[in-house]
Amino acid sequence: MNVLVLNCGSSSLKYQILNMGEEATLLASGLVERIGLENGILTHKPEGKDKVKKVQDIPNHSVGINLVLAALVDADHGVISDIKEINSAGHRVAHGGEYFQDSAFITEEAKANIKACCELAPLHNPANLEGILAIEKLLPGLPQVAVFDTSFHQTLPKEAFMYGLPYDCYETLKVRKYGFHGTSHKFVAHKACEMLGWNIEDKKIVSCHLGNGASVCAIDGGKSIETSMGFTPNEGLLMGTRTGNLDLGALLYIAEKNELSIQETNNLINKESGLAGISGISSDMRDLEDAAAEGNERAQLALDMFAYRVKRFVGSYTASLGGVDLVLFTGGIGENDSVSREKIAGKFGYFGLDFDFEKNKGLRGKDAIISTEDSKVKCMIVTTNEELVIAKDTQRIVSAL
Repeated sequence: MNVLVLNCGSSSLKYQILNMGEEATLLASGLVERIGLENGILTHKPEGKDKVKKVQDIPNHSVGINLVLAALVDADHGVISDIKEINSAGHRVAHGGEYFQDSAFITEEAKANIKACCELAPLHNPANLEGILAIEKLLPGLPQVAVFDTSFHQTLPKEAFMYGLPYDCYETLKVRKYGFHGTSHKFVAHKACEMLGWNIEDKKIVSCHLGNGASVCAIDGGKSIETSMGFTPNEGLLMGTRTGNLDLGALLYIAEKNELSIQETNNLINKESGLAGISGISSDMRDLEDAAAEGNERAQLALDMFAYRVKRFVGSYTASLGGVDLVLFTGGIGENDSVSREKIAGKFGYFGLDFDFEKNKGLRGKDAIISTEDSKVKCMIVTTNEELVIAKDTQRIVSAL
């Protein structure tokens, strides 16, 4: 089965096409940028060949996906001979609300429920839905599956997902913790257990997905029971440009004193804060580590704040789980930044994790155990692959039809 994986943003779309044989094989990947703007760009990368770039106006997602399909069958840089060789499409959808506890086959009801979640994720769900509708138009009858960032966290108990607001806010507005990065947390937890020869149903895992967006998840027997992101991705950890947890009274005070509109307040907490806001330099961990090495105190403060907050969540989730067997790191920072991993996990000996500083040193983008051989609690780097999760779920659901 050849699965086309699409991740549609408001003005861009990422794609991969994978052959789902006994082992999944990536055939091609790429990116369409500047959708709806002048001089749109398609960057197409067939496996084993050079990138191909095409520049033209791309007024909407349908035109962008049509360019992708043309690239996939192109005589020079295509990877299939006919569009009919695409057997199904899998879509990343940001928000499934309480409608979806698993990935879902796209039906009229599913599309209606995805649309109903647009007000919960106004920057993502409308674009995700556009991708689904574009495939319907361009490839009528092709089976499609939606894979949700939120569905893995639908197993959170009510005491974990409810906020201390009037209950009516939940009943009428659906305000609750939903969590995100679920596809990644699920994938790396299962992958780690396979590597260790463990049955995930017997294990307690704390998964740290650390990147420009970052979250921690407590996984008990393969199910999410707590996660740091909430109603929006702003809750939880300090991130690249997001505040993470914040006293709401402080936010109201700032908004009132500076006479900020709702949109300006939203920009403050989502685009102007976090590592970038603290350091005044950058949201990129590499830039901050370079600046800190040169004596920049605010860059060092940002690094310290980031590590401290991750440590705090790991500790609290160990309590939520009633113990822990594995702490794992994934995401751009988690997989590639040995300094951050050391700052976070280097002092977890109090709950039985003996960190191996030498094994960790300099490791980038590799699956590896970074605890000592006799450590009671394991610590690992596990590389994530959300596109592969989408492809596997698509294959699973379509094959069962």
